[in-house]
Amino acid sequence: MIASLLQSAPGWAWFGFHLLIFAMLAVDLGVFNRKAHAPSFKEAAVWSAVWITLALIFNGVVFWAMGSQKGVEWFTGYLLEKSLSVDNLFVFVLLFTAFQVEMRHQHRILYWGILGALVMRAVMILAGTALLNRFEWMVWIFGGFLVYTGVKMFFAKEGAQNDPTQSSMVKVFRRVLPFDPEGGHARLMVKKGGKHFFTPMFLVLLMVEVTDLLFAVDSIPAVLAVTRDPFTVYTSNIFAILGLRSLYFLLARMMDRFHYLKVGLAVILTYVGIKMCIVEWVHIPIALSLSIIALVLIVSVVASLRRVQR
Repeated sequence: MIASLLQSAPGWAWFGFHLLIFAMLAVDLGVFNRKAHAPSFKEAAVWSAVWITLALIFNGVVFWAMGSQKGVEWFTGYLLEKSLSVDNLFVFVLLFTAFQVEMRHQHRILYWGILGALVMRAVMILAGTALLNRFEWMVWIFGGFLVYTGVKMFFAKEGAQNDPTQSSMVKVFRRVLPFDPEGGHARLMVKKGGKHFFTPMFLVLLMVEVTDLLFAVDSIPAVLAVTRDPFTVYTSNIFAILGLRSLYFLLARMMDRFHYLKVGLAVILTYVGIKMCIVEWVHIPIALSLSIIALVLIVSVVASLRRVQR
């Protein structure tokens, strides 16, 4: 496995990427967000711009060090993962509303949720690339699953959401583990009467991690349809989800305006799935795929905003 990773990119590239990511996360939580607070619109906009700028700079390094083909693949994977991860924001809004999490505590929950997502994404990406490289027929399994997910998302009724507080996982958690419903959202565990209890913060964090895992099942195969290079898939994926937290606070109050975004994401998933299934017979240039994905996103956002104006 280590040999395959070093074949996709040199050791300095892997080390430099992780050094940059962990340094930025340390600055984010250790310097700017040591105290729980609700990020303002300006703060969220600045951090969103910071993460997007870092991603584009890193993309420029990929262009320079690995060639234009890898550079275009990286940007396509980043744009694809970024657009699909926006769907997570709808679920985050639903979770925080249902569990009555104050805005000032949401930032820290998402921070630890993203750290957990880094580990899960790494494992899933390595497993996915290994499966595709060893069993070529898996490409039809992944592609068919993406088409199914896209069609299902396209016909899903708007606003049809279950109450997450009544899910089976939440009921089992409360029944099996020591749980303090009054523990609040500031700590993962509290101590009462000499015993430790999990808090609602831990429960919400668990739901966030499960949600990201479910979305990763869709998004990672979609990026693997663009490239099977582990370095390209992993780094573009991580950059996309790292900026998701600040993007959430930037768009949380406006999520109800994006009526047609799910339709656009459904079209993208279906297209990528079909592309994956026919790759053996039809080669679609990566630049064309990038253009199609960007065009669908622009049309869905513009159509949503026009509907709001009407």
